[in-house]
Parts: sequence; C-alpha cells; structure tokens
Amino acid sequence: MFSHVMIGANDMNASKKFYDAVLGAIGIPAAVTDDKGRVFYMTKTGVFGITKPINGEPACHANGGTIGFAVDSPEAGDAWHAAGVANGGTTCEDPPGIREGGMGKMYLAYLRDPAGNKICALKRMG
Repeated sequence: MFSHVMIGANDMNASKKFYDAVLGAIGIPAAVTDDKGRVFYMTKTGVFGITKPINGEPACHANGGTIGFAVDSPEAGDAWHAAGVANGGTTCEDPPGIREGGMGKMYLAYLRDPAGNKICALKRMG
C-alpha cells in the first residue's frame, strides 16, 4: 500500500543515530544520506526517510499519528525498543508486550523518537 514514509526532524544527527539503532535492531541496513542531507532506510517493502522540512519551518510530530514497523518476534520488538531507549528515544504508551483487542493478538512496543514522532514495533501473533 505504501511506497515510503517521510518524517521531519530538527536534529538530523540525533535522528539518524536513533533510527540506525532501532532499525538496525530489526535487521534494516544503515541509512543512506543524499546530497540534500536527507536520510533514507531502504528495504524490499518500502522506504523510510527523515528530512528537515523543506519549507524551513521547525519539524513537529503528528498528534495522534503513529508509524509502525513490522518485527518478526516479540524478542525482536524488545531489542528494537531497548535500542531506541539507549539512543535518545523515550518509551511511551503501555510497556512492550502482547495485547489482545479487536484487531486480534499482537505484540506492541512504542517509542517517541528524538523529534517526538511516535513509532511502534508490531508483530501479529497468529
């Protein structure tokens, strides 16, 4: 459904360090930085990018927005979460773990990145 997701950041170095760690924890290669200073993580299923806003205004997070990253197991999600906390992220929502609800049984872990964006690791539990 999606080709890419792009988020804004004010401190590109802090954001790159954070995402290199959390995405590296789930097997995604380190970012590629283009000639405009934008950072891209590329996989066979899509691209995740970080940029300073092109309009020159400060980056801000989406209130109510969440970007979810698929993980292969709860253990991978725990590693993702730990890498994020160790690299400038802050935990948010409930602690990482398995939850049941209207969408079925899922492992979920939530973080806020250095720019305040809310991200999630998710594994649907068959």
